[in-house]
Amino acid sequence: MFKKISHSLLVSEPILWLGWIVVILFLVFGNSWLIQLEHGALFFAVFFGLFCLILWNSFEVSHHVEVLAESLQEPFSTLILTIAVISIEIALIVNIMLTGSESPTLARDTMYSIIMIIINGFVGLSILLGGFRYREQQYNLQGSIAFLSVIILLAVIGLILPNFTHSTTGPTFTPFQTLFLIVTSLGIYSIFLIIQTVSHRKHFIAPFEAQQPFPSFVLHIKYETKLFPYHIVLVIAYLLPSLYLAEQMAIPINRLLSDLHAPAALGGLVVAILVVTPEGVSAIRASLANQLQRSVNISLGSVLASIGLTIPVILSVGLFTHKTVVLGLDFSDTTILVLTAIMAILTFVSGRTNILQGAIHLLLFFVFILLIFD
Repeated sequence: MFKKISHSLLVSEPILWLGWIVVILFLVFGNSWLIQLEHGALFFAVFFGLFCLILWNSFEVSHHVEVLAESLQEPFSTLILTIAVISIEIALIVNIMLTGSESPTLARDTMYSIIMIIINGFVGLSILLGGFRYREQQYNLQGSIAFLSVIILLAVIGLILPNFTHSTTGPTFTPFQTLFLIVTSLGIYSIFLIIQTVSHRKHFIAPFEAQQPFPSFVLHIKYETKLFPYHIVLVIAYLLPSLYLAEQMAIPINRLLSDLHAPAALGGLVVAILVVTPEGVSAIRASLANQLQRSVNISLGSVLASIGLTIPVILSVGLFTHKTVVLGLDFSDTTILVLTAIMAILTFVSGRTNILQGAIHLLLFFVFILLIFD
């Protein structure tokens, strides 16, 4: 039995073995490799190799969660996917904060990039492609309102309010204000999880059944459905090397930003792309299968988890290590964030979507990319 399972894993999960092999190699040779990053070829090999491997591992996590979705159903399946992938984001930010040069704005830039990439990029593309295929799609209005109310609250308190406090210089909080934000972020996210999974679970379930088969042309790998524990173990097995390799990637990212004299926001964009791409692809596939509710749960759930969990973790690390954490956005980014919040409200208050709403969000995404290099 064990031999059969081992052979099945070896054949069907080659990326799993590759990930663990790379972990072992870094445990043995990692220090010498990272010390020699002044050599250009080695630097790019380490950076792109780790980037691709972590990204592929994240895709594998999302695929196995999709298999679990048939047993767990909504919203539990998307919740597991969100928490698993966001843990990689937190690991990356923490290690970049603690490694190499100071990165006081990295957490802010990453959370802001995730909001822009998901709400304007992936949500826009999901609605646009779903609109082309089905003209209009429906979702549960109460669930989207619950998501947006908490997202907007935490985004304003965490990313805009620091610019208007007078107790500190710059867009930062005092230690007491930091503790208040940590407690309130965790508290409101916990209350939301209770609403989502227990008391008001029906608000996050599609109001009707109109599902179509997943389109085969959208990055989908067909997995044989096995026992529930099998897929749970594989989710963990893929996630553990990703968390360790995220720690190793901190130094290459710091080096990339330093050598290229790149804008600080580019570091946040790199981390955000690494974190949210698998979830974004899952959201697009769900929309193309006319499962817009699942697409909404993945997209808005990712944004909420990113803000609700990243803020308290990063602020806690800043307090304990006495590192400055800058949260307040500059004026142009604040303007785009507010405009995104307004458009998201207008998009998710009718219970129906069409291609115009998708096109508007995509336009905002391109404006965001443009302003990074302003």
